[in-house]
Amino acid sequence: MKNGLTLCLLLVSILLSAQENIQWRGTDRTGIYHEDGLLKSWPADGPALKWHYDDLGEGHSSVAIADDKIYLTGLKGDKGILYVLDLKGKLIQQKEYGLEWSESYPGPRGTATIDNGKVYLISGMGDIYCFNQKNLDIIWTKNILKEYNASNIKWGINEAPLIIGDKVIATPGGETNNMVALDKNTGKLIWNSEGEGDQAAYCSPLYIDDQEVPQIVSITASHVIGVDAKTGKKLWSYEKENRWSVHANTPVYSNNMILCTSGYGAGSVMLKLVDGGRSVEKVWSSDLLDTRMGAMVKVGDYAYGSGDKNRFWFCADWNTGEIKYQESGLAMGNIIANNDMLYAYTDRGEMLLAKATPEKFDIVSRFSISLGTAQHWAHPVIYNGVLYVRHGDSLMAYSIK
Repeated sequence: MKNGLTLCLLLVSILLSAQENIQWRGTDRTGIYHEDGLLKSWPADGPALKWHYDDLGEGHSSVAIADDKIYLTGLKGDKGILYVLDLKGKLIQQKEYGLEWSESYPGPRGTATIDNGKVYLISGMGDIYCFNQKNLDIIWTKNILKEYNASNIKWGINEAPLIIGDKVIATPGGETNNMVALDKNTGKLIWNSEGEGDQAAYCSPLYIDDQEVPQIVSITASHVIGVDAKTGKKLWSYEKENRWSVHANTPVYSNNMILCTSGYGAGSVMLKLVDGGRSVEKVWSSDLLDTRMGAMVKVGDYAYGSGDKNRFWFCADWNTGEIKYQESGLAMGNIIANNDMLYAYTDRGEMLLAKATPEKFDIVSRFSISLGTAQHWAHPVIYNGVLYVRHGDSLMAYSIK
């Protein structure tokens, strides 16, 4: 009886694991993972490298995972390629899908999103694709810039499609179609939102469903905006500008509070949703916390990340913005977290493991990423005890359990 129960629980665990979809910044866009039994320190030369795949082409998109398959995009010539790998690093399928961004910092930007047997992605050229997950046939596609009278941005559209019910959300930018909701099965327009009429700003939106009015929050060229997820009506906006209109970090949300951070001197602002989500009020702001595209994570009552103009790794009190520490001498980068540990990937190619504590940037292990090409910008992913790191044309899988 005991052995039977153990086997049953094991099978349930395996099935639940296989059904968990990893999209941009994890399962819920927070950068927080929830795995048990991960190493609290690594060997001096880093965790064991299980495998690597070295023929992706250039790109900056992160890993998406569904049904124990890895989905990733790369650039070959001027065309984008969607790759599907198994968890042992073997190529299962690949699909050329069309022109991709091949100008400054070439390669796909936005991470794919998998939902209910379909794969969605938005290219740097503004083409949104819906693929059949099994055979990678294109079910529908449209260019959201041409379709909705918008123009591309300096370094190419960078957005991971957001799925909400029967809708796929994208942000063309522009005066009348600032954000759009399309039928995820057909691509037909469900609603359009005027937003504030800004251009897009490299931000992947966040869905907040615990308010009286469930909403989508994103950052466009000059504003943080909240949009009614059902109707597309703009609920509120808050001005936020920087020199290059780059707001590449998905806002971080917890218990009515939204942390919005940008580089190029823009800094961070904490907004509080009020009146059931129909409005916001400013709680605090900080010019010091100016992450450009490395994102932030909330662990306990603290926010962690790195700066841009202010070149340090920091910890800030979530509720007040008080700086708890600022650590210099390290390259800047992106960050994810699991339980009480931080995983930081610097733009010089160093992976850091640190304790999530407000006392100091307590680094316990570090190693260098030696494979791959170009910029160290793609955000790492944790799945089933493996740390996935994409560096240009290479994807590496490290055992961290």
